[in-house]
Amino acid sequence: MDIEIKKINSSENEIVGELFNKYRIFYKQSNIELAKTYTKERLEKNEAQIYAAFKKENPNPVGFMLLYPKSSFVSTKKNWHIGYLFVEIDQRKRGIGQRLVNTALNFAKNEGANFISLNTETDNYPAQKLYENIGFVKEGHFSGYLYYQFNL
Repeated sequence: MDIEIKKINSSENEIVGELFNKYRIFYKQSNIELAKTYTKERLEKNEAQIYAAFKKENPNPVGFMLLYPKSSFVSTKKNWHIGYLFVEIDQRKRGIGQRLVNTALNFAKNEGANFISLNTETDNYPAQKLYENIGFVKEGHFSGYLYYQFNL
């Protein structure tokens, strides 16, 4: 499968609004306008980086990932946190999530970060397997979530 990963800017935010809403539906939330506004504001305020995965023959994304910066006053480096990662259900198990995560790792490494972190639910076994296969290490858990970190 030919997949292209593209960085999304604020004028393109509508491209990922629907996918972000589908991500929120997984967590029993849904509001397409809120999803579009949220992603647009994060990009306009330079509070996040968003990447989308596209199949070459389709203009609509099949997955997306949103990265938040995590500043450290100790190391004075900007590290990164994968806040959201979503791949369309019918496109899973095709390496798209892995491509998105690898894009995040490359981005963070190029930015001089020390690590990338993420959280996932304790019962989201497919996501845990993906992250662990890539090399993320489970560092702890809290309130039904696991905390993972990948040191660069």
